[in-house]
Amino acid sequence: MSKFTSIAMIGCGSMGGGMALLFAEDGVHVQLSDPSEKAMDAVIEKAEKSGYNGKTKKHTDYDSLCNALSTPRLIVFSLPHGGVGDKVLEGLMPKLSKGDIILDCGNEHFENTERRQNKCRGTGVHYIGCGVSGGYQAARAGPSMCPGGDEAGLKEVLPLLHKVAAKDKEGKPCVGIIGRGGAGHYVKMVHNGIEHGMMSAICEAWGIMRKMGLGYEEIGDILKEWNSKGELQGTFLVSIGANLSHKRESGDGSSSDKQEHPLVISEVLDKVVQDITGEEGTGIWSNTEAIEMHVPAFTLNVAHALRLASAYRGDRERANKAFDGGFPPNDLDIKDKNAFLEDLRKATYAGCLASYIQGMNIIARADQKHEWAIDYSQVWQIWRGGCIIQADYISDNILAPVLKSNPSSNDLNLNFSSVVAKDIKNAFPALRRVVAKAVETDQVAPALSASLEYFKISTGTDLPTSFYEAELDYFGSHMFDKKGDNDPEVKKPMEGKHHFEWKPATSQKETYGKPSV
Repeated sequence: MSKFTSIAMIGCGSMGGGMALLFAEDGVHVQLSDPSEKAMDAVIEKAEKSGYNGKTKKHTDYDSLCNALSTPRLIVFSLPHGGVGDKVLEGLMPKLSKGDIILDCGNEHFENTERRQNKCRGTGVHYIGCGVSGGYQAARAGPSMCPGGDEAGLKEVLPLLHKVAAKDKEGKPCVGIIGRGGAGHYVKMVHNGIEHGMMSAICEAWGIMRKMGLGYEEIGDILKEWNSKGELQGTFLVSIGANLSHKRESGDGSSSDKQEHPLVISEVLDKVVQDITGEEGTGIWSNTEAIEMHVPAFTLNVAHALRLASAYRGDRERANKAFDGGFPPNDLDIKDKNAFLEDLRKATYAGCLASYIQGMNIIARADQKHEWAIDYSQVWQIWRGGCIIQADYISDNILAPVLKSNPSSNDLNLNFSSVVAKDIKNAFPALRRVVAKAVETDQVAPALSASLEYFKISTGTDLPTSFYEAELDYFGSHMFDKKGDNDPEVKKPMEGKHHFEWKPATSQKETYGKPSV
């Protein structure tokens, strides 16, 4: 039995409230704290209805909250990212003792996590950054959990997390010690970047199928088929796409009911706003990290750009008028629909796999920089179930051979995998045909197009950047390497050793003539 018989849940929104009920279901007394008494009352009401009588209790001050906890104290955060966590921590610290643990289960920026860890270190309080995935439904049923921090605190709390975390197909918990410092929140952040790339590829395929004249429910059936076998088997985002395609606002599903109640998806506006409203920072951060870590992440970058563009619905309407209707996608007249749908399936898989490859490269580069000693076998395990990017085929066939051996971050690039190479070589012609058709008919396919370019460039050894490098040396004397150089440093991202005086520098007088007075 867990030593934590009474814990605190600070933040009782959809995620925190769901996790509070999850802990209560496991027999733990959960002490609630939230600025909104209404939010706490809602959690208590749900707990009582579920039969967890007396397992939840609300508190309006930190003294009573901390006094109600078993020792060592375990305090779970489910808070918005940013300054809220700092204020809560400041209020709690005088009430805490050596050995107490704060488990931050919010989507916090890893630098904030590490700053708080450093603040707590001298007091003996353990601060663990724990990414939680799966959405509010998984928070209630058992999420994928990604904790990172000091090993002593992690070992204390891990037995409880093993109980409440999602379980994979073999019944193993989707949680494990990821690494030191802010590694837990960092890996979860990149998880969300991968999620956005996958969602973009899937929604673009959905849009193309709509322009093929397929109905919403027909597309749902196709997605269900894609999810049942092949490279997209067991892909959570494909499975929920299949499910939501059949949902109506109400009714029993009869033929008369279908006429009266439209499909919900048919009424959803093309507007994703979470990055703009501040509800989610992870997509922004993962792209910022890719750039700062110098990792090419074409699919993730353009998927984020699509979300941003979609948010500004009003701007798009004004531009549409200015462009006299813009460049709307044409209806697609496909002679062999089954063959094209198979191409589209493979293209979607390529976009999803590209997202995984790019995300893992970001994690590996950050691991090298921050020396977190990330356990990649645990990254594999936490992504096996309960998380948004769950993809059984990718997990079993692509990630397992690499990550289960817990490679060093220097050897992690999935583009070096012969299994990845085989799959992408198989999918590449289909991806090319889909992108070509999309370009020809003005379909919206940025992530699929970017994935095509990514695989061309990341495996290419004859890029046009020779000309780019020559121009840099021309105007900036930035140096270059020469073909045939055998120096090992040529293979590394290091400045070249050669410069050519393409045009000698001249004085202003020589360039422009005698200055006017």
